[in-house]
Amino acid sequence: MSCCSLNWSTIGAALGGLAVILGAFAAHGIDGYFAEKYAGQVKTVTGVEVPAAQKYLNDFKTGAQYQMYHSLALLAVGFAGVTSRKQKLLNIAGWCFLLGIIFFSGSLYVLTLSGQTFWGAIAPIGGTLLIVGWFSLAAGVCACGGGSTIETDGPETPAST
Repeated sequence: MSCCSLNWSTIGAALGGLAVILGAFAAHGIDGYFAEKYAGQVKTVTGVEVPAAQKYLNDFKTGAQYQMYHSLALLAVGFAGVTSRKQKLLNIAGWCFLLGIIFFSGSLYVLTLSGQTFWGAIAPIGGTLLIVGWFSLAAGVCACGGGSTIETDGPETPAST
C-alpha cells in the first residue's frame, strides 16, 4: 500500500467517525441550544419564513452529511492509491476533499453555532474545492493514458510534509 493510500484512508476514516459524532450531536443535543440561542428569530427559506433554530439545525446537519460524503471520498482516494499510478492527481483530490470539508462543513458548523453569518461566505470556497476534488479523483482513477509511471512531483500527503 502506498503512502498516499495509507494517509488519505486514515484521514477519511477519522473524519467519517467525526461526522457520525457531529450528526448524532445534531440529532440528539444541539436542537435545544439552537432553540434557546435563536428564540423568536426567523429566516426565509424558499420564500417561507421558518424559525431560525430549524434553519440552523438543518444547516448543521448538512455540514455533517457533506463531511461524511467526502470522508468516504477520501477513503476512495486512499484505495485508488493502491493501484493508480496517478498519485499527483490523487493527492490533489485528497487535499481538495480535506480542505473542502474544513471550509464547507466547518463554516456551516461555526455559522450555526455562533450566528455570525459572514461564515456563510466561506462555504462556497469549500464547495468549489469539493467539486475540484471529485474531478481530480475521476482523473486519478481513469485508466486512460498517462498512467505508465508514478508521478512523484506535486502536493505531498499530510504525513509526508
